[in-house]
Amino acid sequence: MIYRELGESGIKISAITFGAWAIGGFMWGGSDEKQAIGAIRRGYDLGVTTIDTAPIYGLGLSEELVGKAVKGNRENYQILTKFGMRWNRTGSQEDFSSDKGFEDLWSGVYLDGTRDSVMKEVEDSLRRLGTDYIDYYQMHWPVDNAPLEETMEALVRLKEQGKIRAAGVCNFSADQLREAEKTVRIEADQVPYSMVRRDIEKYVVPYVQQHHKGIIAYSPMQRGLLTGKFEPGTKLSEGDNRKFSRYFKPDNIRKINEFLDQIKPIARNHDATLAQLSLSWTIHQPGVISALAGSRTPHQIDDNARAADLELAPEELQTISDHLDKLNLDLD
Repeated sequence: MIYRELGESGIKISAITFGAWAIGGFMWGGSDEKQAIGAIRRGYDLGVTTIDTAPIYGLGLSEELVGKAVKGNRENYQILTKFGMRWNRTGSQEDFSSDKGFEDLWSGVYLDGTRDSVMKEVEDSLRRLGTDYIDYYQMHWPVDNAPLEETMEALVRLKEQGKIRAAGVCNFSADQLREAEKTVRIEADQVPYSMVRRDIEKYVVPYVQQHHKGIIAYSPMQRGLLTGKFEPGTKLSEGDNRKFSRYFKPDNIRKINEFLDQIKPIARNHDATLAQLSLSWTIHQPGVISALAGSRTPHQIDDNARAADLELAPEELQTISDHLDKLNLDLD
């Protein structure tokens, strides 16, 4: 496994981070506690010591599962969690324990960046995670119900209190990063990035490189599309929100599969799967310090962890880029 510094924090994180969204079940069609905990612990054996979660993932469940998995070995993990995306006005999980449908659950989600909300959320996360500190605390999305300075000041206080080791953001533009840093040091921006989604390369990547930060890439396999396991007619379960994604339009799936056929020889050259190639490509990109890979079973984390061992040659990276330049997806 490769380990890289998180900005200038002194914290080393694994180049493949365990993405804990799916194990929470919410928007992914359910959760299996035994498999989830087994996946996290198997990941540790393979060098995947960094876990990224959030309160909204499973409405608290993902954080609870992470806490159970790392219990007794907490100091050897780097826990990344988030704040700002809440699902009711009290922060309690009980309101969402019934068998509600996806739309009913999602209708209760809202964004809150006020100081009081941040200070409450960190306590709730610490309790669910079973720890007294969070390695890296990230603002989940930009919000408009509080000045950014107020939100960032809360992170300053939390660092002073020792409840978080470093501060970060997700889904921020370069301009938003610049504004946030007027108040607190931001170590990285967690953003969607994959072979077929590269919009951050224009502004965000140059900014983080210039200011000694990092990119933590989420959805590097475009939520499974780059594994090659989807067909245009693939049926997704009722609780799976990928059915609403523009990338999952039948024609886009067809075009992506054609692209994958073109790069399969590179995967075969490394005795790797397309998923591993996609992850490896991501962590080879400028500015990227880690790629999130969601794993719901120990077998999946075995596959994901190996991606860090793939050394792609410059000519192979160029071949992938050449094919990507010809890929024309319909994202309207």
